[in-house]
Amino acid sequence: MQKKVIDFNQEQRAGKKVDFQAGDVIKVHRKIKEGDKERIQIFEGIIIAVKGRQSSSPMITVRKVSDGIGVELILPVLSPNIEKIELIKKAKVRRAKLYYVRGVSAKKSRMKYKDLSQYITEEEKVEAAEPTEAVASEPEKKVAEESSDQK
Repeated sequence: MQKKVIDFNQEQRAGKKVDFQAGDVIKVHRKIKEGDKERIQIFEGIIIAVKGRQSSSPMITVRKVSDGIGVELILPVLSPNIEKIELIKKAKVRRAKLYYVRGVSAKKSRMKYKDLSQYITEEEKVEAAEPTEAVASEPEKKVAEESSDQK
């Protein structure tokens, strides 16, 4: 029975990897439906808990402080209502669940963040390099045009 459950969970995930940990700062792009219209709403906060890592639908608890009021969302990571999840920062924490952050002020809950360049894949580096080259060539064209106008 255990083997059947594990196989089912792996099929549901279909190769999607959940590599978020408590302490990570993320942006969640959620689909919000208002009447006939659908829009994307961004929720940026810190992950205070990850539940059901190996299940077919792991859940994350994301917390942010908005106007002095703490707001938490419990989201299924593989939900169709979540368009994407962006990793902003990774923190060095020593706990799996950061529930103590609820009772601490924002200043006291500051964490030591790691450099994200370690976590960027080769493909993302190539994608990031290509647009900057295109942007760099545009000013050169403008300079060439200005010099030809002056003659």
